[in-house]
Amino acid sequence: MAISQAKELLKRLLPFVVLLLVYESFRGIANQLNHRVNFTWMPMMDKRIFGTLPTRTLQSWWWHGHVQWYDFLFYGIYMMHFVLPIALAILVWKTRAAYYWRVIGSYVVLSFAGFLTYLLFPAAPPWMASDRGYIQPITHVSNYIWAALGFHNFNLAYSKIAPNPVAAVPSLHAAYSTLFVIFIFKLYGKKWGVVSLIYPFMIITGTIYMGEHYAIDAILGIIYAATSFMFVMWVYPKVVPWLKHKIKGLGHVVKRTAKRG
Repeated sequence: MAISQAKELLKRLLPFVVLLLVYESFRGIANQLNHRVNFTWMPMMDKRIFGTLPTRTLQSWWWHGHVQWYDFLFYGIYMMHFVLPIALAILVWKTRAAYYWRVIGSYVVLSFAGFLTYLLFPAAPPWMASDRGYIQPITHVSNYIWAALGFHNFNLAYSKIAPNPVAAVPSLHAAYSTLFVIFIFKLYGKKWGVVSLIYPFMIITGTIYMGEHYAIDAILGIIYAATSFMFVMWVYPKVVPWLKHKIKGLGHVVKRTAKRG
């Protein structure tokens, strides 16, 4: 497809990828603009809702001091965070083209809503709060997964390459996967929608278990995803005809100017 439809592929995906990269660069400066990192609100909310920290509960069930097969499964799904939105964009382009820019718009609105939250409310993930002594000790499972793959001192490397280590609220892993499911239900029906529920279930469970997010981060991510979807679906039919009219009018002006010249 990249060879036979390179121009169309570039025209469709380049704006999406560029906007995601812009979001990533913005996200990287959020923690530099606001240094008041919150360590306590998220665990307090988790305890109020569940009576305990879900991360502690899941690790008491599944973490036995060494990596198991399901740790690689959870982390593999965790790493699909940016792959599946682009895969969804290509799928919608090829099969439901009328909804393509709605999908793109929803992910972009969601991403920048997340950035504004990171700017106003920097929030530490559970593993960082544990390292600083704000919550009971938990295991940062990702360290052990990377060690099992031959990469040691993952925390040190992560601190060098992570765009923003205090961007926990909302969980965009939960938000992106929820938006993915919403569009699968809407565009491909209940059968495939039900199957797609496996993805957010696994990614939310995995991020909480591995100490990457609190449960409240995931809950807020789901709310952000639903809100972004509803906003774009509401505004798209109003904005696009207006833009087309303006572009068409501009085209006529250019043509008239060219004839006079």
